[in-house]
Amino acid sequence: MSDTTIRRKIKWEYAADTNVGMVRQVNEDAILSKPEIGLWAVADGMGGHELGDVASKMIIEALDEVDNKRALDDIVDAVEDELIAVNQLILEYADEVLENKTLGSTIVVLVIRGRVGVCLWVGDSRLYQYRKGQLTQLTQDHSRVGELVQQGLLKPEEAENHPESNIITRAVGVDEDFYVDINVFNVQSGDTFLLCSDGLYNMLDHSELIYYLEEPDINSKVNTLISAALDNGATDNVSAIVVKGGFEKIVVREVIIDE
Repeated sequence: MSDTTIRRKIKWEYAADTNVGMVRQVNEDAILSKPEIGLWAVADGMGGHELGDVASKMIIEALDEVDNKRALDDIVDAVEDELIAVNQLILEYADEVLENKTLGSTIVVLVIRGRVGVCLWVGDSRLYQYRKGQLTQLTQDHSRVGELVQQGLLKPEEAENHPESNIITRAVGVDEDFYVDINVFNVQSGDTFLLCSDGLYNMLDHSELIYYLEEPDINSKVNTLISAALDNGATDNVSAIVVKGGFEKIVVREVIIDE
């Protein structure tokens, strides 16, 4: 006697772009797409600090060294190890080259393997999941305002224009005492994920993000998101990566034989 289980593999397509914005002279954001291993990342050099673009590029270069792993745990461990290592490298660079001035960057990383997704992040760059008309933020901002919201002392709508909204409480390259937050979640066909810097979500409200993520073409999703942020003034650098899943046409049949 045998049972046949039909499993359809999810194929992930993506589009990514970054823009200096309407005010800044230098783009301190950096992005990475490694679809061959199911990894995407957005880093945002900290505005107002020395050479934020150096920090974000150092992080992305470190993550680009992550190679393919068979197990999800192994690739997540590799990402975390690279972030811990580059945190120390940035601290040493600031000490030796910049006379101990501070530079740093936020980072958000999405890893997908099979039907499981993992988000790793430090700072206030975000990962959103868009599923069946619902937009969910899968990260929690490491910021003064974000912590007030999490503690119930501030409503999300009050946080948008709060005077301390730009104060980051955790970043890569700032402190020796460093750790990465991780969120594990299920993924399914039809899911759309948005990785972005604060230069995007500060310019667009929740309903606008949903509206532009409804674009049928994945490149149009990214183009319209960034264009809308620029149209709204884009006082910061703007970066977005959109990752969308759909079933592959090839069907994998698993035959289980009972003896």
